[in-house]
Amino acid sequence: MLKLLGARQLGGRDTAQVLRVLESDPVAACMVAARVQQSGLDPRALQGEMWSRGGPTESLCFAGANLIPLLGDVDDLRSFADRASRFPRMCSSLVGRAELTMPLWEMLETEWGTPREVRSEQPLLVLRGDAAVRPDPRVRQVRMDELDAYLPAAVAMFIEEVGIDPRANDGGRSYRRRVANLIAAGRAWARFEGGEVVYKAEVGSMSATVGQIQGVWVDPARRGEGLGSGGTAAVAAAVSALGRTPSLYVNSFNERARRAYDRVGFTQVATFATVLLD
Repeated sequence: MLKLLGARQLGGRDTAQVLRVLESDPVAACMVAARVQQSGLDPRALQGEMWSRGGPTESLCFAGANLIPLLGDVDDLRSFADRASRFPRMCSSLVGRAELTMPLWEMLETEWGTPREVRSEQPLLVLRGDAAVRPDPRVRQVRMDELDAYLPAAVAMFIEEVGIDPRANDGGRSYRRRVANLIAAGRAWARFEGGEVVYKAEVGSMSATVGQIQGVWVDPARRGEGLGSGGTAAVAAAVSALGRTPSLYVNSFNERARRAYDRVGFTQVATFATVLLD
């Protein structure tokens, strides 16, 4: 009967079931699992809602700054699309397993219009065991007093990766705060030379079992020197030292990055897709 009623918002009593579902797909669900493990399903603390049609073990979708389908068949995805289209759009992207994300987007496209970009094939990678290359010993956690030195590299990475300037709407205040929070949490890593960043990466999400590396960037003038592979090996080693499996996803067309991650020893476990919205 619940399935006939469409997608509903889950609440606190569903938390244990939701966590079991997320833990059954730990790498692909890392972004959401990290939030639920920390905040439960309270929408304010979670900064979003968890939806299901028929119960968490049958279908699941996170709706916040990102719309992330996690489990379900085509009818479940249609119910998520119906619920999402009933209200003003709050998310800036759809992201998740490609086999869920792309059908969900096809259902929403007529309502939400032309996307800024569709990245339909993003290999989701993990590193099992030690890296195959030597971790760069000069890559280390960024200190709070280095925020101003780190920020230009973070902005450059964002523009190169997402295609928009994160400082556009408010002069960069919110993005600066976001980067500062990552540094304060010990989840921003960099190699500095002469006071400037030549390699950077962050651990954007950290669940109980997986650490998702994001924002990997090498100074364009220094590309081809091995900084990307050595630096990412160092960040992956730090994630492993915390008892988590290092993971990341990469655009299929980014051949340079894919070669770097191959050298480190990352292997593909799934395929993500991302739809960037205006």
